[in-house]
Amino acid sequence: MANKISILIVDDEESVRDSLYNWFIEDGYNVDCAENAQKALSILENKNFDIILADIRMPGMDGLEMQRRIKLLNKDSIIIIMTAFSSVDSAVRALKDGAYDYITKPFDPDDLSHLIRNATKQITLKAENEALREKVVSLENIDDVIGNSEAIIKVLKQVETVAQSSSSVIITGESGTGKELIARAIHSNSKRKYFPLVSVHCGALTESLLESELFGHEKGAFTGAMYNRKGRFEMADGGTIFLDEISTISTKMQVELLRVLETKTFVRVGGNKEVASDFRIICATNKDLMKMVKEGTFREDLYYRLNVVNITIPPLRDRIEDIPPLVDYFIRKYCTSMSRSIIPIEPAALKRLEQYDFPGNVRELENMIERAIVVGNQKEIRLKDLPFEKQVMTNTSESLDDLEKAHILQILGKYDWNISRSAKALNVDRLTLYNKIKKYDLKSLKS
Repeated sequence: MANKISILIVDDEESVRDSLYNWFIEDGYNVDCAENAQKALSILENKNFDIILADIRMPGMDGLEMQRRIKLLNKDSIIIIMTAFSSVDSAVRALKDGAYDYITKPFDPDDLSHLIRNATKQITLKAENEALREKVVSLENIDDVIGNSEAIIKVLKQVETVAQSSSSVIITGESGTGKELIARAIHSNSKRKYFPLVSVHCGALTESLLESELFGHEKGAFTGAMYNRKGRFEMADGGTIFLDEISTISTKMQVELLRVLETKTFVRVGGNKEVASDFRIICATNKDLMKMVKEGTFREDLYYRLNVVNITIPPLRDRIEDIPPLVDYFIRKYCTSMSRSIIPIEPAALKRLEQYDFPGNVRELENMIERAIVVGNQKEIRLKDLPFEKQVMTNTSESLDDLEKAHILQILGKYDWNISRSAKALNVDRLTLYNKIKKYDLKSLKS
């Protein structure tokens, strides 16, 4: 690490400069020297140094004034003050102004080497922390939105703009279009990215469970509440909370959610103490909330509180030019996860995908590619490896519910009505799938 660390020695005594220069060069550091503060500042205008060793008493500008000016040029520079015993008080003032440490003349070589090593460790630790932060951001963006169509580029531009604010966002789009992915992209490009993104799938929870999930509960609040539990709003302090299927929450929960958004405070279930949380809220729905407002099933005041910014994700059938890069991405993803060589897709299969209506959108395409890799010949993805279903291909209904019903029925049939496997393929939890089966009365269609 020493040969990557740069040191600037600033002292009006040539003998001091020469001694320190030779010590540090021998230890492998990159070293420069300046005979006064003015010369040092001139050098620093064109080059940054990790460590600056500065004498506190020099002709003209002293070390304290030089330190203040250096901090304006580069606040991250580590400044070590060199002083005589008679100037220790001045060195202490330098520490209060941001100096890393001070050392008294004449120097003990071991003490000075120890001091420089500690400063070097601090620089190394800071660099590692910065690298870790970048890695965290990279991990958050690992499933970046794929596509180069005009429609998806428009969405990405909205994400880039919206990410810089803390305004509420509603993401709308059909099931399987990637609404949660867009929410993650907004969060990971915002100032809140180093704080949690907390997701809640509202449609999978009953009213009482959702209340406890969002607000937390106190010990003894209800049967089974054996301990205090933080809610998702509390967990999202400093970060973002993502509420999926917001259209499914009850009228009572709508009232409570509105109050939380207005005050940024809430009370745990069974508690009496208000808890504050600084969060940003992003919601998602595949329903027409304005239509629900007109029908009286969704509060108008909550709608406008949430709908500060609206991002609509186009269905896959409206951006067929994104199918080839998505196919390539999913092939690489699943071949890598299965420790297989990357395989191509035959032209006929890709053409068929581009002609398909995709009622299940990107999620359905991903499931198709995963299945083809699992059941195929491992040399290429062929047309016969793709699970096109006749009942979905011939569905001409414009109703979103009909399309969702047909897709769920297709997946249930593919997995012989195994709820766990079907829910995993649909990327929902089992409770959500049970609710959908009940909603569409799919058991009556079971063959």
